[in-house]
Amino acid sequence: MKVRSSLKSLKGRHRDCKMVRRKGVIYIINKTDPRFKAKQG
Repeated sequence: MKVRSSLKSLKGRHRDCKMVRRKGVIYIINKTDPRFKAKQG
């Protein structure tokens, strides 16, 4: 999982990418292609 300072651009890499916020931490999750996972915060 990549830790990035900006996740807005990462969301557009794959059509199934979703932004999720859990306990103040923002995650990019992708069920079909898990290599696109990322986290911020």
